[in-house]
Amino acid sequence: MERLSIIKAENAGNLCVNLTFSDNTIQTIDVGDFIRRHPHPQYNKYLDPRKFNRFTLENGNVVWGKNWDLIFPIEQLHAGILAQ
Repeated sequence: MERLSIIKAENAGNLCVNLTFSDNTIQTIDVGDFIRRHPHPQYNKYLDPRKFNRFTLENGNVVWGKNWDLIFPIEQLHAGILAQ
């Protein structure tokens, strides 16, 4: 079985990101909502749209920050639900 990965990530506006997965599933994830519910100095800076928009795809996952300050389990992203 092939490992699930993100093959495309695009800014969807309002701190959301559109993700396309290797199985052709597409999800829109509201990362801003997660950050507001889980405030932390490491995450809060990504409430700034300019910093949020600098996400990259690395090793099949979407990440923020050069040291992966913000990353989510791919299974949660695929399901469209971030941990509470």
